[in-house]
Amino acid sequence: MAEQRELDALIVGAGFSGLYMLHKLRQDGFVAHVVEKGSGVGGTWFWNRYPGARCDVPSIEYSYSFDPELEKEWRWTERYAAQPEILRYLEHVARRYDLMRDITLETCVTAARWDGKSNRWKVETDKGDTFDAQFLILGTGALSVPRMPDIPGLASFEGTVLHSAQWDDSVDLAGKAICHFGTGSTGIQLVGEVAKVAGQLTVFQRTPNFAVPAGNHPLPRDYLDKLLPHYRQLRETARTSPLGWSHPTSPGSAKEDDPEAREQRLEQAWQAGTTGLLQAYEDLLVDEQSNAYAADFARRKIAALVKDPEKARKLTPQGYPLGSRRMCSETNFFDAMNRDNVALVDVREEPVETVTADAVVTAKASYPADVIILATGFDACVGAIRAIDIRGRDDRAIRDEWDMGPRAYLGLAVEGFPNMFTITGPGSPSVLSNVVVSIEQHVEWISRCMVDMREQGASGIEADAAAERAWMEHAHEVAHSTLFPKADSWYQGVTRDGRQVFMPYVGGVGAYRRKCDEIAAAGYQGFRLEHEQEEVA
Repeated sequence: MAEQRELDALIVGAGFSGLYMLHKLRQDGFVAHVVEKGSGVGGTWFWNRYPGARCDVPSIEYSYSFDPELEKEWRWTERYAAQPEILRYLEHVARRYDLMRDITLETCVTAARWDGKSNRWKVETDKGDTFDAQFLILGTGALSVPRMPDIPGLASFEGTVLHSAQWDDSVDLAGKAICHFGTGSTGIQLVGEVAKVAGQLTVFQRTPNFAVPAGNHPLPRDYLDKLLPHYRQLRETARTSPLGWSHPTSPGSAKEDDPEAREQRLEQAWQAGTTGLLQAYEDLLVDEQSNAYAADFARRKIAALVKDPEKARKLTPQGYPLGSRRMCSETNFFDAMNRDNVALVDVREEPVETVTADAVVTAKASYPADVIILATGFDACVGAIRAIDIRGRDDRAIRDEWDMGPRAYLGLAVEGFPNMFTITGPGSPSVLSNVVVSIEQHVEWISRCMVDMREQGASGIEADAAAERAWMEHAHEVAHSTLFPKADSWYQGVTRDGRQVFMPYVGGVGAYRRKCDEIAAAGYQGFRLEHEQEEVA
């Protein structure tokens, strides 16, 4: 039966963002509800069930820090937790804080419209439910809407097509001829596992990525026992750090270091895990010469790991700085590339011409396929928000407003859309940080804002256009002071007229947190507050 409810806040999404937002608002005395399209909680970790799915941030830091008791009772089993364990963790959180009674599952929010007369949002779902909420909070995730590639003839394929973000566990891959597209973070994880069972695996790659061995290992109980007394200190370090985790970037410059010492430091960083290499020197993401030393080191490592020189050539990244595209966490990808049942096709050299009923045909050959796997990424940062018909003041549609590039003040609020908050939206550290740390900061800031509004008798809050524009210009300037924009990556959105907009904020998690706190302390500088007697038309 369709439901009609009046709320303080309607939250979209039951991943890390939505679960903590619900818990925090409850603590602060608000009536909140979550709508989630999946049949369970977990967000990214509910949907991404592909073989090899694993976090690339250490488990003890890729977890909530808001409750020390939760930290004590949950024991991670691996340095980098796999998808099933992270999903169990989030399910545990939902049970522990009795969140499920305020979560509606298997339901999509389809539309949300701002009513300027009541200063409230009218929200609709695909099940006919309607919600009347003072606040609309989008915890939809930066990587949640799959990007489907435009491969000629794909619709004519008679075998099974799997997307990494819409995985079907019932499909048996054993002994199958498999054509796999994509060697980004997800693709690299998938290939390492699929290669073990496939009869023949052909990997189609457009752009090779820098992949660093994860260095994953079990976490012994005695290690966790010794670490627990230091958890609070580690968490505080992460909150104020540039990237949102406790391990600091090593000081110094690669270009100024002694060659022998530099080689030794880079080797130690390579062995330290996924983020180690980028943290080997503090100037790797701002100085091209220093970056070139680290990139050359990584290329030499790939050459040593991949036995076939031709495969190694194709797998070696060229033409962009190390770290300017997402660093990939590699467990057994390079081992897979050494297997006799794995072939590699560089589609820049050998373009795909069409897909037939049972094969992928390139300009040079035809590759038989029983299964096609698409690890082709997401409509990053903005896709899940644009998927909803959100209309703000004067019936302005978010899809149209972001057509010329995503914009938001602090990545938290969008001018023209009062009382709407975006958790880890464009213009916030989001995907260039330990996202759980960034999520917690956003959730706590939003809840603080709502409490302050309640105490002041304010019914509406909206980002000021000039403040929003200044923030996005600042984010652009900070990004272009680094090497990030020198790569064609999903960090950059493309506008209708072909311009690129760098979406995450690269100024650092700690600096961003301080700025948000300063803005709140200054009476929400850059926002316009509306009170009960006023109308936001």
